[in-house]
Amino acid sequence: MSKLWTSAEIAKAVGGTAHGQWCVSGVSIDSRSVKAGDLFVPLKDVRDGHEFMNAAFTAGAAGALSALDKDGNIVRVDNTLIALRALGQASIARSNALRIGVTGSVGKTSVKEALALMFSKFGNTHKSLKSYNNHWGVPLTMARMPKDTDYGVFEMGMNHAGELSDLSNLLKPNIALITNVAGAHLAHFESVEAIAQAKAEIIEGVPEDGIVILNADNPHFEPLKAHVGPRRLITFGRDDSCDVTIVTSQTNAFGSNTRLRIEAQQIDMTLLVKGEHWIVNGAACMAVAYAAGVNLRKAAMALRGVRAETGRGETSSLTVDRKAVTLIDDSYNANPTSMRAAIDVLGAAQGRKIAVLGDMYELGKDELELHASLTGPLEAVGVSRVIVVGETMRALRGALPQAMRGAWTENWQDALTALKKELEDGDTVLVKASNGVGLGQLVAAIKKESLS
Repeated sequence: MSKLWTSAEIAKAVGGTAHGQWCVSGVSIDSRSVKAGDLFVPLKDVRDGHEFMNAAFTAGAAGALSALDKDGNIVRVDNTLIALRALGQASIARSNALRIGVTGSVGKTSVKEALALMFSKFGNTHKSLKSYNNHWGVPLTMARMPKDTDYGVFEMGMNHAGELSDLSNLLKPNIALITNVAGAHLAHFESVEAIAQAKAEIIEGVPEDGIVILNADNPHFEPLKAHVGPRRLITFGRDDSCDVTIVTSQTNAFGSNTRLRIEAQQIDMTLLVKGEHWIVNGAACMAVAYAAGVNLRKAAMALRGVRAETGRGETSSLTVDRKAVTLIDDSYNANPTSMRAAIDVLGAAQGRKIAVLGDMYELGKDELELHASLTGPLEAVGVSRVIVVGETMRALRGALPQAMRGAWTENWQDALTALKKELEDGDTVLVKASNGVGLGQLVAAIKKESLS
């Protein structure tokens, strides 16, 4: 077991009192996923995590933070979330790791994963797991970072003003990347312009000798640029004035080939993931490589290893009711911008195209119009049938031409039944919605059936 923290180090970092001498190899906030040797941090949410401390120790936790007096291996603190934040800060203070903070309205998890893969070719790399990007996810990722880390890649999210300011000042990233700004979380903001201002908060924690990376093609580039101040600015995009310029790009059945110009260097980048949006993601990653001072050709070669993940564009060849089907699983999240990107990927497929689309959450007062506006992109790429799931997706179904209207359903189970009635041999199916709709379960069910 590798040592991450000793009880004495934890107590010093969080200003608590250690009971016993022990060490931990990891940090967990969920008793259900505790591994042997972990530090368990019970947080208060719908339930008080202290209720699950016995379960955590039974699962193998080596110690715990606790705001209650308990027997056993604990560090007694007043507030466990504040203590977790302090442990995260102690973690970055003891490490020489280059810290990269990643935010954006669309694709930040995919970019974070690509950056982690890229930097793993240059040194010990630590990253946020899943989408751990909020008020507990960022400090948890910080606290988990080993001392000998060379590169730390941290996803940072928000759904209200002030959240990124707090997280950025906690992490103090050496490099901050804003991939894009789009209409996500509009239920919490008056406009996309307000979202841009909230995204700009990631810059606040970047030291004056740090670097900010912005997408020059994004309509909100100028307002974001105004926040950079004395920090170095690196831009990426298709304009010749960008530091990382997309000179030419071509998509194909497997992904894309792109030529970049970075300073005087010509860098060819091949990505084996589909979609025009991935060309921009790749350019963003190369901008980070440029900022970090690593070998650019080696970085571009590393990006060849990027693959779409489950729920984020993963493509599978399946057999459903003896019919050969290609499934594009983009079921993890959705907003109008990411919907259009996924529809474009579907449009590149050969043969008949079917879309199973669920509600997009947190879009505010214009949600029905935003759902209905997907009609144009669906028609443009020649989608044959559209099955919709959820109440607000009724607006899209009503706007579609009659020939494209598949079933409207309330849940993923009925959507699966409707899809199977539509399927023909050789079809390509896109599944996309906000995560709460549950279409990931539809994907899991159809994959399981294909294997049986």
